[in-house]
Amino acid sequence: MTLRLAEVTAANFDAAIDLKVHPAQEHLVAPVVKSLAEAYVYPGIAWPRLIFDGDRLVGFLMAFLDIDFAGDGTGTDIRSGLWRLNIAAGEQGRGYGRFAVEAVAAEIRRRGGNRLTATWHSGEDGPERFYLRLGFRLTGEMSGDQVVGELTLA
Repeated sequence: MTLRLAEVTAANFDAAIDLKVHPAQEHLVAPVVKSLAEAYVYPGIAWPRLIFDGDRLVGFLMAFLDIDFAGDGTGTDIRSGLWRLNIAAGEQGRGYGRFAVEAVAAEIRRRGGNRLTATWHSGEDGPERFYLRLGFRLTGEMSGDQVVGELTLA
């Protein structure tokens, strides 16, 4: 396994937007094309990356960096974290999601941060167990219809 992140480019754009999660998970995460549109609209905040195992595209992540999480304009709750995580159908359970979270954690640390925030849909078919196994703790907050979890970075 040779895992790496890559920027989305003209050369890999079509492969990126063709990446699909398992059909049973489609209601849990936005498609890559929506994430890339949001990255275009929020430059400097969105950090989209493709996840490759060797030359094989296996996933997509998008971090958010230094946002006013409360959205109240006070700037007192600045956070960075994982905005989207799409692991291709048939590629789950191989460590790619863990790699993605670790990569976002490394980027946040590189920028001086000490916590990683993520949001997800709760429920039986949601990714909550995955995040809790990685050490996230529920904050008790909601972001829209998603629960908020945090991982303290050493």
